[in-house]
Amino acid sequence: MSAAPKPVVQGWCPGAHRPMMSGDGLVVRVRPRLARLDAAQALGLCDLAERFGNGTIDLTNRANLQLRGVAEQDHQSLLKELAVLNLLDAESGIEVRRNILVTPLYQAGDLTARLTQQLIDRLAELPALPAKFGFAIDTGPERLLAADSADIRLEIGLNGLILRADGVETGRYVTEAEAIDQLIALARWFADAHTPETRRMTRVIATQGLPSEWQGSAPAPLGTLLQPGACDLGTLYGAAFGQLLAHKLHDLIKDSGASALRVTPWRLILLEGGAAIPAPTFVTDAADPLMTTDACPGAPFCPQAQVETRDIARALAPRVPGHLHVSGCAKGCARMGPADVTLVGDTGRFDLVKQGRAGDEPCQRGLSPETLMTMDFT
Repeated sequence: MSAAPKPVVQGWCPGAHRPMMSGDGLVVRVRPRLARLDAAQALGLCDLAERFGNGTIDLTNRANLQLRGVAEQDHQSLLKELAVLNLLDAESGIEVRRNILVTPLYQAGDLTARLTQQLIDRLAELPALPAKFGFAIDTGPERLLAADSADIRLEIGLNGLILRADGVETGRYVTEAEAIDQLIALARWFADAHTPETRRMTRVIATQGLPSEWQGSAPAPLGTLLQPGACDLGTLYGAAFGQLLAHKLHDLIKDSGASALRVTPWRLILLEGGAAIPAPTFVTDAADPLMTTDACPGAPFCPQAQVETRDIARALAPRVPGHLHVSGCAKGCARMGPADVTLVGDTGRFDLVKQGRAGDEPCQRGLSPETLMTMDFT
């Protein structure tokens, strides 16, 4: 059996202005401002997914939304419709820079909302940064985003607001008035320090350290991760593999009476003001094993995938204790961190990694789907 070709790491994420070609057409990413779409925007995006895409909307681990299966000749028409919904940045340069994770439980006008809007307003002041470089505004009642991808973080600390570089345990105390000034200064330090081989903050710090002026103030303890169910702002619903059927989402927004949709990096959507109603297409039980199962679109939807992923993930989810990750190739796009069980596609079969990532050395190779269904993963 010949080895699977080495997957190509693109080094950038798709956007709306700059989509990425996949096996079923263009992937067009929409980056909601403050992780929120009002009801009209959300319903409009559902309609666009049906008109221009394959009828699904993906939630990404950076709390963005993606339309898949868009034909190249329809891309410009889609952009015009996104602009009408106010879901499109005026130009691609701002879109790339607006890579901001926001804690989803903020209130209108609170510290999180103020800091995020200030950063959006000053994106043009940032230096040139690698395409995947991102920011997190984790300043809600509890710190929730520490495990999610970001290079520079504004967080609640033990003694107030802190600015923390990813890769170090402590940050720098800042006031709200100076927070964005200091964030831009830290971004400039990174821009001067990074190389083509060290394109993320953690790698720069691992190779050359971080000046002490950016350290010393401890972050607050981690909060409790959100789960499907009611919360103060509305109702949270899970999406298996982060995939939403556009027409089902449309119905859920209308039937629940939601005023807005908030997105999270955890395959959860928050329907702001929405009632908890029966929603069999969505995950409503925190104990559902699909909430701890990751799977990329797989073949034939991704040209680099070596296997179909989601059917086998659904079948194995109830049988795998802990986190299951089924990856179409060794890139592991659906889950960057380790999982208890990771299955990696390789020319129609699967390699098995335990307590590791998709790119780690497997403990077993060449497993067929039939063999996997008979294995004991406990």
